[in-house]
Amino acid sequence: MSTRLSVADYERAAQALGCRREVVQAVAAVESLDRGTLSSGRVVILFEAHVFSRLTAHRFDTTHPAISSTTWNRNLYRGGEVEYARLEEALQLDPEAALKSASWGLFQIMGFNAEKAGFANVTHMAFAMQEKEQRHLDAFVRFIRGEGLADALVRSDFEAFAKGYNGPRYAENRYPQRMRAALARLMRG
Repeated sequence: MSTRLSVADYERAAQALGCRREVVQAVAAVESLDRGTLSSGRVVILFEAHVFSRLTAHRFDTTHPAISSTTWNRNLYRGGEVEYARLEEALQLDPEAALKSASWGLFQIMGFNAEKAGFANVTHMAFAMQEKEQRHLDAFVRFIRGEGLADALVRSDFEAFAKGYNGPRYAENRYPQRMRAALARLMRG
């Protein structure tokens, strides 16, 4: 993977969305701790077992409970490189559903949102995310515009943003509070 995003990259994205640069950076800080890649060079992912279950009509819930679950369960996350082992297990069962069930990169965009993020399909998204962090940022801007979430970022309305970006259960992980804290840190420099 190529170099990390620069302040100028974040400035361009913020200008495209009409918000402050620090707000875009705060999203990256909350979603991925501002790390788009792992030490191995692979893009940061998080495999969502409840999404895989839904996309595969619950076919693997009983046989593969660590990667297919009817409900969201934080305890299934392994983090870091181990998420790739979970993805690889799912790829053996249903490749497209597996890729769609992972969130990708700095902004943790779900694979099922590949088209909304400007990609032809989830496979193209997965490959693009491996190229460079600029692809993560470009996908984020397209996704935010397409979902109509730019205004929430402009207003720093992190409740509205979190609901649109992470779904109705956003409060369980204190997303708005974490966004405000990240923004405050960035504004202090």
